[in-house]
Amino acid sequence: MMMGDHHDMEAATYQDRPRTFPNMRTKPYTPLIFRILLGINLRLLFLLFILALGAIFYMGARTSPIILFVLSLCILSFLLALYLIKWVLSKDEGPPEMLQISDAIRDGAEGFFRTQYGSISKMAVLLALLILFIYLFRTTTPQQEASGLGRSTSAYITVAAFLLGALCSGFAGYVGMWVSVRANVRVSSAARRSAREALQIATRAGGLSAIVVVGMAVIGIAILYATFYVWLGVDSPGSMKVTDLPLLLVGYGFGASFVALFAQLGGGIYTKAADVGADLVGKVEQGIPEDDPRNPAVIADLVGDNVGDCAARGADLFESIAAEIISAMILGGTMAQRCKIEDPSGFILFPLVVHSFDLIVSSVGIFSIRGTRESGVMAPAEDPMTILQKGYSLTIVLAVLAFGVSTRWLLYTEQAPSAWFNFALCGLVGIITAYLFVWITQYYTDYKYEPVRTLALSSTTGHGTNIIAGVSLGLESTALPVLVISVSIISAFWLGQTAGLVDETGNPTGGLFGTAVATMGMLSTAAYILTMDMFGPIADNAGGIVEMSQQPESVREITDILDAVGNTTKATTKGFAIGSAALASFLLFSAYMDEVSTFAREPFKQVDIAIPEIFIGGLLGSMLIFVFSAWACSAVGRTAQEVVNEVRRQFIERPGIMNYMEKPDYARCVAIVASASLREMIKPGVLAIVSPIVVGFAFRILGYYTGHPLLGAKVVAAFLMFATVSGILMALFLNTAGGAWDNAKKYIESGALGGKGSEAHKAAITGDTVGDPFKDTAGPSLHVLIKMLSTITLVMAPIFL
Repeated sequence: MMMGDHHDMEAATYQDRPRTFPNMRTKPYTPLIFRILLGINLRLLFLLFILALGAIFYMGARTSPIILFVLSLCILSFLLALYLIKWVLSKDEGPPEMLQISDAIRDGAEGFFRTQYGSISKMAVLLALLILFIYLFRTTTPQQEASGLGRSTSAYITVAAFLLGALCSGFAGYVGMWVSVRANVRVSSAARRSAREALQIATRAGGLSAIVVVGMAVIGIAILYATFYVWLGVDSPGSMKVTDLPLLLVGYGFGASFVALFAQLGGGIYTKAADVGADLVGKVEQGIPEDDPRNPAVIADLVGDNVGDCAARGADLFESIAAEIISAMILGGTMAQRCKIEDPSGFILFPLVVHSFDLIVSSVGIFSIRGTRESGVMAPAEDPMTILQKGYSLTIVLAVLAFGVSTRWLLYTEQAPSAWFNFALCGLVGIITAYLFVWITQYYTDYKYEPVRTLALSSTTGHGTNIIAGVSLGLESTALPVLVISVSIISAFWLGQTAGLVDETGNPTGGLFGTAVATMGMLSTAAYILTMDMFGPIADNAGGIVEMSQQPESVREITDILDAVGNTTKATTKGFAIGSAALASFLLFSAYMDEVSTFAREPFKQVDIAIPEIFIGGLLGSMLIFVFSAWACSAVGRTAQEVVNEVRRQFIERPGIMNYMEKPDYARCVAIVASASLREMIKPGVLAIVSPIVVGFAFRILGYYTGHPLLGAKVVAAFLMFATVSGILMALFLNTAGGAWDNAKKYIESGALGGKGSEAHKAAITGDTVGDPFKDTAGPSLHVLIKMLSTITLVMAPIFL
């Protein structure tokens, strides 16, 4: 009888299903720009588009053929992205119950995105005014005086670049989220047919946003460069030299990292607070599976995947690439100037070309992942991870070839005929570093390997031992990556030094540019890496939709496989992001020293830590990292407590939820998490922006009274160096520990050590809950913070002098 009852109840839930998901849709949201564009007549729009293209290409042609090449590749990849959008959106969205869930997720994500970027843009405008104020009341450099660039011009240029960088970064995040909230339901629908098709849709959707993000970063800088080149009449007699042009672009990098920091903080707090809240009450207290429709916080959790992993990671990678391109352009320019190379534009524009090749090689990698004819479950031999890695290997091979071609084309000079080959080797060093980083992170976070299995084993003796094992695993996992970074920085520097480029006194000067080239090598497959990253949250969401719409077990198995792979790819891309942040911040540091010596009109080559003030600057920098991490984690904790209380309240006040008689109030949880994470992201973000400015300004005043004119700049340099070092180690620790805890839980859930519901499983859930804010809030925010500190010091350098 009970069975029959239960069955009737199941049937009842199916009929009431449409009522289960309250229509949270208010009105479909489109940003103002799109609304204006949609209002214009189509023919007119087409005309405007052609005109804009014409203007861009005209400026490109006036600047240099290299810029033309870069622009063409970017436009080509945008057309490719359009094809992918059409392809993904043409897939079916599955039965209506799936569609309702995905609509609820989309509304939550777009609503949060709107309010979050609303507050970010208010802060950006305030900061832009501050920058304008600083630049209007500062000294100009001799180069600027020579070129007739007054204070006001350089102020407006920096502010315009800052706002453009912020806008593009926000757009990159929006595209990432826009794609993922539309792809998730199509992946779940495809999983009903075959695993291979689901994998293909998820990869192509991820690839689409990756191509747009990388393309935006490259084309934004190319257009800025061309505009300044034409508008300021660079290289004509009596005006600015082309080698000083990249210094005008630092505002763009700062704008991008400013938005990325707040996007990552807000999104990270959102996604993890909802996740922790849903798990603690649902899994541990009520004993219902993950993503169960009875859990009131489940929609908030799925929304969090989109705003935290897609939007934030898009903005984050955008910022990595922008900062790295600009610092490499600055270093290429200074080196070309010191070595008196006749045509420096090759050295300056090299990073743009490398990244536009990245778009092509990664697209080939993305398209190499095909859906196959035969339906049914994946052949057991076909692990989706191997398929993705085949694509990655293909991309790497092509990247090496493209890199060789671009070094020969752009870095060949008569003075040192073999220099280009050394730089090509530097690029190879970077590519190998990226590969090693991906491999090391996988070793520490995948349950195929020893570390995670040991961690899972320690869960059998209780919660405490699980935490101890996880923390020690995270601490230990910093060693290998640091050794790899050290070797790659030194070998790239050495290859650059021996390239044969010398300045007028005969000293070799290619070292720093060598490390810059290595960083470009590391990021030369960035679009494919970002694809693998975006794949994670899309698969995760698809699994949630399948579980909530109560699809048969076979479908859930397919999405579970994809979800586990997504977890590994998310962890590996985090490792990759930290590695590139380490190399890029070393570059930005050198670019900062270059910039200070231009402003101060005296050489600024080393910083002496033995001077007490400078040592204090370093201490403060390390402290910032720890306080920032603490605030990010406690923000997640506080927000999660609100979620837990709300979910508990709903289970008590609506006892019918557990047997499907009453429906949970999802919207309430979404609203709680959204408002809390917006409130919580301000404090750590402001700390990160204000501290370097305050430190530099305070010590500048101290230096003024004690007769050390460069003290402010030196203290900031130490602040930056120490913060970078501690930040890299801290981020490695947080990411690896969090990823390992998560996969130890997954390993136990796969049936090891007693499986789901055992004591070991409960201990593993505790570990996973602790690791959540580590790996998805504090860790990712830290490596954005590292690069933001570098770009903010570049932009604010005038205050420290």
